[in-house]
Amino acid sequence: MKESDPGGGLDRGVLVVAGVVVLGAVMAILDVTVVNVAINDLAKEFNTSLATIQWVATGYTLALATVIPLTGWASARFGTKRLYMISIGMFVLGSTLAGLAWSAESLIVFRVLQGLGGGMIMPAAMTIMTQAAGPQRVGQVMSIVGVPMLLGPILGPIIGGYLVDDVSWRWIFFINLPIGIVALILAAKVLKRDEPKPTERLDLLGFILLSPGLASLIYGVAKGAEQKDFLKAQSLVFTVVGAALVVGFVARALTARNPLIDLRLLKRRSVAAASITMMLFMVAFMGAMLLLPLYFQTVRGEGATTAGLLLAPQGLGAMLTMPIGGKLTDKVGPGRVVLVGITLVVASVATFAAILEADSSYWTLAAVLFGMGMGMGLTMMPTMAAAIQTLVHDEVPRASTMLNIIQQVSASIGTAMISVLLANQLTHELKGVGGGGGEIGSTEKVPPAIMEKIAPPMADAFQHTYWYAVALLALGFLPALLLPRRKPDTPTAAGDAPMPMH
Repeated sequence: MKESDPGGGLDRGVLVVAGVVVLGAVMAILDVTVVNVAINDLAKEFNTSLATIQWVATGYTLALATVIPLTGWASARFGTKRLYMISIGMFVLGSTLAGLAWSAESLIVFRVLQGLGGGMIMPAAMTIMTQAAGPQRVGQVMSIVGVPMLLGPILGPIIGGYLVDDVSWRWIFFINLPIGIVALILAAKVLKRDEPKPTERLDLLGFILLSPGLASLIYGVAKGAEQKDFLKAQSLVFTVVGAALVVGFVARALTARNPLIDLRLLKRRSVAAASITMMLFMVAFMGAMLLLPLYFQTVRGEGATTAGLLLAPQGLGAMLTMPIGGKLTDKVGPGRVVLVGITLVVASVATFAAILEADSSYWTLAAVLFGMGMGMGLTMMPTMAAAIQTLVHDEVPRASTMLNIIQQVSASIGTAMISVLLANQLTHELKGVGGGGGEIGSTEKVPPAIMEKIAPPMADAFQHTYWYAVALLALGFLPALLLPRRKPDTPTAAGDAPMPMH
């Protein structure tokens, strides 16, 4: 691969590789939001409860958490190209079987198979891109790999709503078949031949501790959110056991010769600061992202497709700033970029907390969403770049895996936490107007006279919940202050990569 000036753009070869890996990553991430829109229809199709059919989404998340820790080892053992293609193949197989599902149980099983493939697509894509472009251009690389994360929340609800309403729920899965086949053909032709280094043995004890630990932790949090009480025995046992297994893994990873995930990378200030920033940001931001589509569907009575369209300004804002953020990260260091990004996100979420009412102008909300998207574009990928910029070639797969786990777990916890806080606020606000127990669902068909009565207190519940997200996001400023605030030096060797600080 031709090296270009570190401060310059990406050459044609890197951009072609980017196109291939982003195609697979878009498919995997779109699938999460596409399915969320179809949950109600799937419950009716299979004549089952929402509590059961919800596992179509949660089972996928659990499978992701289980398999992501294997990515670093599998990249070294089989090579990233081979791993990427195997992951896409497994994802497409799971998608096809899900589209053929004959019961809720079979659909959940096939979604788990999808997740086992989908979990490795994003870390493998990040590793392929970073190794192709080199550490000096990792900011621009992260801005390209971040495209699927932007497109998922925008296009997912729109595509899902259209397919469910006008075609068939089966096509939310079948649509992955042609995309996956094209991604596999292009990957076989374009990606560089693998040079696997199968010298490291799989840290089996680490895997036994971490993967079930993450799955148990996420299950406990999801169950607690479903029951609106994290302290009920049914969820608390899984949460505590999961946390204990993860703590056991941490102890193992700090002492093992070749751990499943090299937590010793956290001894580097930039990696540690980026990891903590990512964790706090994802918990708060993913929780906040849950609120507005629910507001559109419950307070304003919009359908899923309309709600998806109303969220588009956020993605447009992020698409505007993400390439700029990537270039600035490579030129001036990620610290300054991330601080600007977090400031924009905090200001946007605080604005929602201050102005969100039952009749708020859609144009005003669109403007705030646009600003929130701009902040996201300047925060998420520059934070990941801060961790990866100082690593040498062989360390990148392990770091990518660790950051993806932090993202996945933090997003799951944030979504569960904010949904519980919202449900509690709705219960509190609706008590005075006889609005029930704070259940969340579309109010498209609720009579106008009743909506007029319950919409204002429901909007108040959303406002109050946004303030929790503001507080969590504000905490992200602290570790972000420790991110490098100038262009990083080229890493020299494993373990002693220089860490420039301002």
